[in-house]
Amino acid sequence: MNFKSLALLLTAAAVPQVVVAGPLAYGICQTGCNGLAVACYAGAGFTFGVALPAVPPVLMACNVGLGGCMAACAAIALAPTL
Repeated sequence: MNFKSLALLLTAAAVPQVVVAGPLAYGICQTGCNGLAVACYAGAGFTFGVALPAVPPVLMACNVGLGGCMAACAAIALAPTL
């Protein structure tokens, strides 16, 4: 290996690379959130995904938790890191 190749390799290794966890990590995280929402609904005596004429407050709390979990997934799994 000559000096020029070595210098190029060391320069490339020294520059921080941006890494994103990506859509697979995001999907896995979202699946975990949905699992928690199903458990929340079941704990309240309801079935997740069934339309109701009016939403009870306990299900609103489940939905708020689901939204927070999904937002955290987006912030963590899709954010670039160094």
